[in-house]
Amino acid sequence: MAKARHSRLDCTPGCAVEAAVSLIDGKWKAVILYHLQDGTTRFNELRRRAGDVTPRMLTNQLRELEADGLIKREVFAQVPPRVEYSLSDRGRSLSPIIAALKAWGDANMDLFALR
Repeated sequence: MAKARHSRLDCTPGCAVEAAVSLIDGKWKAVILYHLQDGTTRFNELRRRAGDVTPRMLTNQLRELEADGLIKREVFAQVPPRVEYSLSDRGRSLSPIIAALKAWGDANMDLFALR
């Protein structure tokens, strides 16, 4: 059972930002959303594209994104089972934000060299 999320969103200034960020927080969620912009993708392909993510972490992040309505998961009844992930309409509405994050990251890559 997934843990309860988004339980403390009050009406203080910035709560809309807090709500939006809470949907994509986590080390891999924005990366997953970025790669799903290319179209429907299977689990192992997402794992290859994401890089160092463990299968368990990827599964957890995908489940949370699905529970929040940002991605769709389609299971095909065949042997072996095939599962594909794609952006939902709500997830697709985040595309400009993900693109802006990528552009900012590209422009500020020098900050990451300091780590």
